[in-house]
Amino acid sequence: MCVQDLLEDIESCRREMVHLASHSSLSNQKVVEISTKLDQLLNKYYSLTVNEKQ
Repeated sequence: MCVQDLLEDIESCRREMVHLASHSSLSNQKVVEISTKLDQLLNKYYSLTVNEKQ
């Protein structure tokens, strides 16, 4: 996966999480699941960008 694709996935996931959280609560199970997915995507992005800089 290239960095640009990953950034698009991160933004899409972030928007979905914000949308769901604004219509429910931050502790809603679906919001938590998407937040976890977002964390994983961000960690992947970090790993990719750190490796590129080395």
